Amino acid sequence: MSQQPPSAVTLADSAATLVEVAEHVYAYVQPDGSWCLNNAGLITAGERPALVDTAATRARTLALRDAAARVSARPPGYVVNTHPHGDHTFGNQVFAEHAVIVAHEGTRAEMDLAGLHLTGLWPDVDWGDIEVTLPSLTFRDTVTLHLGEFRAEVMHLGTAHTTNDSVVWLPGQRVLFTGDIVMSGATPFCMTGSVAGSLTVLSALRELDPAVVVPGHGPVGDAGLLDSTERYLRFVQRLAAESLAAGLTPLEAARTADLGEFAELLDSERIVPNLHRAYAEAAGAAPGHLLDVGELFGEMTAFHGGLPHCAA
Repeated sequence: MSQQPPSAVTLADSAATLVEVAEHVYAYVQPDGSWCLNNAGLITAGERPALVDTAATRARTLALRDAAARVSARPPGYVVNTHPHGDHTFGNQVFAEHAVIVAHEGTRAEMDLAGLHLTGLWPDVDWGDIEVTLPSLTFRDTVTLHLGEFRAEVMHLGTAHTTNDSVVWLPGQRVLFTGDIVMSGATPFCMTGSVAGSLTVLSALRELDPAVVVPGHGPVGDAGLLDSTERYLRFVQRLAAESLAAGLTPLEAARTADLGEFAELLDSERIVPNLHRAYAEAAGAAPGHLLDVGELFGEMTAFHGGLPHCAA
């Protein structure tokens, strides 16, 4: 099927934009794509629309629900969680009455373990009345949703942003929802995943030959988003190798680094945990090897000069 030009409707109540990226396929983009301002997706083909991810707060999730209702007479019958982080999953409860919630088995386990931990990182955010609603259908490698004549392939391709990321691929429309494996205008983030693993997964995504890439955060793009993400991650690997040879800690390396073309990306403080991950992998750690997330978040905050802003 040929691609239609994207069209957009601005949703003033949440500053979000619903972008039609192909017939019956939408990206829900929340600017500016920084901390907890994630994207979602909606596929309205068939009798049971499918939602890709939710939102962080109750208010933002209700805005997402209202946006979906503007283009679909039926509520989502499926919700796919691309990974366990709360900005993509805390809204599950709003859709649970009508939807089967689908995720990788590791995503469900991590959601259950983490609970509402994210809310404690930014206690000043108005999260609203939220609770963790776990996926009711899990898979290990891949599961396919048949949405009328559309086929949505939900695939786990390896450790990248987390150990249990999923992407949603629409081969007939050549639309790819990447979750946080790819970000647009924001710094990639591998604190609980893998730099090397992300590069492997990006290679697999490139082989799909997507025409439209909907990232986990930031504006919709094309396969060029895969390239820009790869360039950043290879930069992190080079910086880690040079800094290890110079005897620098990841925090010291981050403070002295020239970020070059990546300096303008949102949330540049993520360089610190990304370097920790690259250091561990250079020492032989497996992708997704457990690191002290509290320590890494603390160093990232120190690098930033305070707690990074979350506008959720």
